[in-house]
Amino acid sequence: MRWVSPLVMKRSIGRRSGARGRARGRALALLSGGLDSTVSTALALADVDVLAAVTFRYGQRAAAEEVRAARRIAKRLKITHRVISLPWLGHLPGGALTDSSRNLPAVAVSDLKKGRIESAARAVWVPNRNGLFINVAACLAEAWDASFIIGGFNREEADAFPDNGPEFVHAVNESLRTSTLTGVRVVSYVQEMDKTEMVEEGVRIGAPLGEIYSCYRGESDHCGRCESCRRLERAFRSAGCWDRIRPRFKR
Repeated sequence: MRWVSPLVMKRSIGRRSGARGRARGRALALLSGGLDSTVSTALALADVDVLAAVTFRYGQRAAAEEVRAARRIAKRLKITHRVISLPWLGHLPGGALTDSSRNLPAVAVSDLKKGRIESAARAVWVPNRNGLFINVAACLAEAWDASFIIGGFNREEADAFPDNGPEFVHAVNESLRTSTLTGVRVVSYVQEMDKTEMVEEGVRIGAPLGEIYSCYRGESDHCGRCESCRRLERAFRSAGCWDRIRPRFKR
């Protein structure tokens, strides 16, 4: 699919009642197809003109399913969707997210506690992945005169992944202040939420939660055993709407 000028892609976004306003202007969204980025992007539509949602293929096991989910979500949200390939990232020595010869850790819900999930998080770590994604998006944002990059960084995953917390976002924004002429900024509308709160907020605003894909394994159905699946199941059960996502899980 060819790249389109932001002047062609621009459209007016009406305000949605109740969304939390944190930015005004034009933005790009980092859309993986998972819960966090879907809810953050849906919330952002109340405040900013999202020029495109960007999904990265970087050699991850779940690339095909993530792209399919992100494409469906972008279509439901009426956002232009773009896929960017970074194949070399998947060739770096790393963890089980990109190396299919490594075993993906099976995680129990009881393991999803601060202090108990570090080893599973290290097993799926991809070197500087989020930092790279933000910088690629910043190139596009500056070229397209967009002020913001919308991400799904959140409170829950910050306990296990240092590139999800507010300190990371603050540091990245300090860097972008001088590495872009326009001062592009990263904004996450779910920064202070856990995943249960994201599900509840997604239901409230009508986000397409039935389209999301969050499994590390990359099969057509969620495996139900990896860390990402466990977090998703816990969140939907806690929010009282497990039936919305249960058909997407292996039985």
